[in-house]
Amino acid sequence: MKAKTNQLAPSTAPALQPGDLVDERKTAVILDVEVGTLRNWRAQGKGPRFRKIGERMVRYHITDLAAFINGESGSEAGV
Repeated sequence: MKAKTNQLAPSTAPALQPGDLVDERKTAVILDVEVGTLRNWRAQGKGPRFRKIGERMVRYHITDLAAFINGESGSEAGV
C-alpha cells in the first residue's frame, strides 16, 4: 500500500517585491488626490483596483495604479 504524499503545488503567482503594495497615503500622492477621494472611490466601486488585507488594511498594487492612470482598468472592489 502506497502512502499518500501531501505536496503543495508550486505557486504560479509572481512573488511580491518590497514596494509593490502601497498604502492609501502613498497612493493619494501618486494620483494627486486626497485620501478621502480614494475612500469615496472605494465605496462607490470606482478608482483603481485595491486589495483588502484583513478587516481594515487597504493596499494598492503599483501595476494597478499604472493601469488606472493609463485608463486601462477600474475598481474591482476588495479583490
